[in-house]
Amino acid sequence: MGDLAEKINHLPEQLRHEVEDFVDFLVKKRMPGKKKKLRMSWAGALAEYRDRFTSLKLQKKSLNWWNN
Repeated sequence: MGDLAEKINHLPEQLRHEVEDFVDFLVKKRMPGKKKKLRMSWAGALAEYRDRFTSLKLQKKSLNWWNN
């Protein structure tokens, strides 16, 4: 077989679409550019629980959930 384009052209249409999707994924993953900014819209949403839970208690609880 020849070059990449030739190989892709020999694929059925559905597989060509999958190749295109994969290439788009690789381009987005590897190319520098705009990165999504972390939204902090949730900040302060659990303020009512700050007297009931410490970060250590929450960490231990999450580890319990993770191990079960």
